[in-house]
Amino acid sequence: MKRVLAVVMLSVTLVLSAGPAGAVPDDYDDTESHPLRVIAYLVYPIGFAAEWLIFRPFHYLVSRPETEPVFGHKPHGETRVQ
Repeated sequence: MKRVLAVVMLSVTLVLSAGPAGAVPDDYDDTESHPLRVIAYLVYPIGFAAEWLIFRPFHYLVSRPETEPVFGHKPHGETRVQ
C-alpha cells in the first residue's frame, strides 16, 4: 500500500510541476505549398546527408597538410606570398 501511495504522489508531483511546453505554432501560408518548396523539402535531406557523409570527409582528406600538394588544395582565408 505504501508503494502505491508513493507512486501516486510521485506521479502527481511530476504532472503538477511540469510547465507549459512553450512550443510556438508554425503559421502556415501559401508559400509553403509552392511546388518548388515541396520539392525542396524532399531534396534538402539528401543534400544534407551528402554534405556530411561525402563532401566533408573528402575535404578533410584533401586538406591535410601531407596531402595538400597532391590535390592542389589551398587553405581558405589565407593569402600565400610566393
